[in-house]
Amino acid sequence: MYQFGKGHFIMVKENEVLHIAELADIGISSAELGKFTEQFNAILEYFDILDTLEASGPLMRPLVNVFREDEVTHSISQEDALRNSHNPEDGYVRAPRVI
Repeated sequence: MYQFGKGHFIMVKENEVLHIAELADIGISSAELGKFTEQFNAILEYFDILDTLEASGPLMRPLVNVFREDEVTHSISQEDALRNSHNPEDGYVRAPRVI
């Protein structure tokens, strides 16, 4: 982003943080701006440190399926599920309109 070669980055200025906040639709007050700028630059410093590390070996690990197999289990009945609903309708829970 703001880097001149490996290991040397330029500090981000407050006006750039304001621009990024505007693009991300994040409201930053003038009181928060200094702290956000400081934190943003600290993050960039960490990336700068990571860029200096030498990677040995593969950068990716083999893919492993961590999900369990689906198993059919007993569940509550539709009647029991609707019992706590304030406004059931035709076997479904009727929710208020969102839009």
